[in-house]
Amino acid sequence: MDSTRKEQLIRAGIDLDAALDRMMGNEALLERLLQKFLSDQNFDKLQTAVADHNLDDALTASHTLKGVCGNLSMTRLFELFSEQVSDFRAGAWEKAVGLLPEISAAYFQVARAIRS
Repeated sequence: MDSTRKEQLIRAGIDLDAALDRMMGNEALLERLLQKFLSDQNFDKLQTAVADHNLDDALTASHTLKGVCGNLSMTRLFELFSEQVSDFRAGAWEKAVGLLPEISAAYFQVARAIRS
C-alpha cells in the first residue's frame, strides 16, 4: 500500500494505524476486507428498511454496519452507526433516520477512497 493510498483512506475517515494493528500489520488482508466492505449489502438493506419503516431490519442492518466499521477502524462511520443503533433501540425513529444523510455522505466518501 503506497503512501498516496494510505492518505486517501485516512482522509476518508479510516484510522489506518488502528486497522493495521487489528490486522497484525497485514496490508493485503486489510485491502481484501476493504474490498469486501464494498460488496456488503447492509447499507442497501438499511435504506430499504427505512423506506419500508421496518424498525427490526433497520436496526439489524445498522448494527451489522456498526460492527463492520468498527472492525475496519472506519471511525466516523462507526460513531454514526453507534448513534443510530442507540436511537433505533430507544425508539427514536425520526432521530435515527435523520442521521442517514450524514451516514450516506461518510459511507460514500469511504467507498470512493477504497475504490481509488
